[in-house]
This record gives sequence, C-alpha cells and structure tokens, in this order.
Amino acid sequence: MSRIILALAILAIPAMTRAQTGAIKPIPRAQFIAEMDSQFRTIDTDKNGQLSRAEIEQYQKASADADAKARNRALFAELDANNNGQLSASEFAKLTAPAPAADAQPMLIQEDSNRDGQISMVEHRSATLANFDRLDTDRNGVVTPAEMKAAGISR
Repeated sequence: MSRIILALAILAIPAMTRAQTGAIKPIPRAQFIAEMDSQFRTIDTDKNGQLSRAEIEQYQKASADADAKARNRALFAELDANNNGQLSASEFAKLTAPAPAADAQPMLIQEDSNRDGQISMVEHRSATLANFDRLDTDRNGVVTPAEMKAAGISR
C-alpha cells in the first residue's frame, strides 16, 4: 500500500475511535460519516462548502503544531529524570524532529475528483467512504480493529 494511501487511511479513522490507551475501537458507518462531515466542516473555515488548498494546508499546519506540542510535553515529562521542571543540556539535546511541512497535494489528488483545486463535501464524503468500504472487508458497516490491522493501520 502506498504511503499516501496509508496516510489517508489513518487520517480517515477519526480520533474519536481511539480509546484513551490508543487502541482502535470499531466504528459504524453512520458514525464514520458524521465524524468525516464534522472534520470537513472544521477544515472549511470560510464555510463555502469547498476545501481550498489554503484551508487544507492551514488545517494541516494547526494539526501538526498541536501534535508537536503534545509530543514535546510528553517528551519533556519523560526526559525530566529528576522531575525538577527543567532539562539539562544533555536532556534537551535529545529533543528533535521538526514538524513536517504542510502539503495539500496528497489530499487533493485523493479527493478532488473534478480536479478544480478544491474539495467539495460530496468529493470528500465519496473518497472517505470509499476508504471506509475498502477497510470494511466483511461489509457489515463497521470497521473493526482486526480489519484496520489487516489494512496495515496500527495507530
């Protein structure tokens, strides 16, 4: 499976399907649709029913920033061996990995079926439901952890 498709498959599994422990829970199709529509509306900042390159990249940047901050807090807590609220130079040197650059192109390639440079709600839903249907191998309307694992999604 290509890295782009796998990344989009992971993106299409809403965070709400993950338990606090990070385990993936089954997700019924109706819940998946509601969560994907909600994600679309979150990305569509100008509320015109279309996702532009700028909106996608703004969302990606904000998500990457929030993820990086959460990772940094977790790393800080892990690295602060003496729990003094400060990192020594040697501890700080272990902090690496800048956030990846935003790139709307993979999402536009996957979802912009009419190639107008924007993603409509219909295009978004069509692409994400196709991904859901690909993952739901037993066609029961629920993507289970076993089906996600079989597709190579282990987050």
